[in-house]
Amino acid sequence: MTTPSSIALAGFVTWALLVVLMELVRTRLVLTGRVSPAGFVPDNANLSPFMQRLARAYANCVENIPILGGLLLVAIVTGRAPVTDPLACVLLGARVVQSSIHLVSVSPPMVTARFAAFAVQLGIGLYWAWKLLFTAGA
Repeated sequence: MTTPSSIALAGFVTWALLVVLMELVRTRLVLTGRVSPAGFVPDNANLSPFMQRLARAYANCVENIPILGGLLLVAIVTGRAPVTDPLACVLLGARVVQSSIHLVSVSPPMVTARFAAFAVQLGIGLYWAWKLLFTAGA
């Protein structure tokens, strides 16, 4: 059954496909001879600031899938999606906002906004963990 939690989980994992954008840019750099195929480092430190931010945004998505996605998965497989459903799309929205801001700018106001989006995700995750661990039923 499709629930807000299952949609958010699928969206959260799909959003991590930011790696496709990174690989498209890397492919273009190789095909134009600007970087050798073996010339890439995981954090894109030898590339543009945008590519460095893209690598970090991608890594941050992947780092958080086991935690926040895991909570969604626990709720779904245990039949407790009513715990996560109300905030599932908020979580996904905050993730998209955080990554998007990361790609756009590292100015102090944008870093603050990015942290706020991350804080929303952490708050939701803590709330879900509490509800899933310490409340009975859905």
